[in-house]
Amino acid sequence: MAEEKKSRLYALKPIIERWPAVQKPEVHVNFRSKMFWTVLCLILYFILTNVMIYGVSGQVLDMFASYRAIMAGASGSIMHLGIGPIVTASIILQLFVGAKIVKLDLTKKEDKAIYQGTQKVLVIAMIFIEAIPQVYGYLSPSEGLTAMVGGRGVADLIIILQLSMGAYLVFMMDELISKWGIGSGISMFIAAGVSQSIFTGLFNWL
Repeated sequence: MAEEKKSRLYALKPIIERWPAVQKPEVHVNFRSKMFWTVLCLILYFILTNVMIYGVSGQVLDMFASYRAIMAGASGSIMHLGIGPIVTASIILQLFVGAKIVKLDLTKKEDKAIYQGTQKVLVIAMIFIEAIPQVYGYLSPSEGLTAMVGGRGVADLIIILQLSMGAYLVFMMDELISKWGIGSGISMFIAAGVSQSIFTGLFNWL
């Protein structure tokens, strides 16, 4: 019987092996440690939702601000993208594998490792794909930032990098909670974002 042909995604294996990642615990993680990492990530998430993007024009209105809580984002903060890139990358890869466009057998340990590694690479790509349109849609740089850096292009890049950094931190915290914490980071961030919106909405009806 001929050897089964491997997926083309195996070409990414050298990158995947060198990709920064949260290491899995080698021993059992006790409940106290899981609670510590979960609560730490949750506190960090709430802090980051209140760190506003530097250099954004105050005249820009985000039409989808009220819906960002569903994606664990906070309009105008470095958490603006929330879990959007993670969810999008996951859906795309699942569709490709389900439709057999990408031939991976997730019951095999090696194929599953390639799948998870490819998803991480795809998340980074989706971060930039989702961050770039935001600059030309809602998060235009202020005149002060544009004048300070000497051009609109550089100012746009600074905002894109801030958005990318925030989205990547969400990605890393999700991975940290999944391996060292309790439950899923994505689910926790969605619950935290919705809860925050409900709480603030009680005191700000407008």
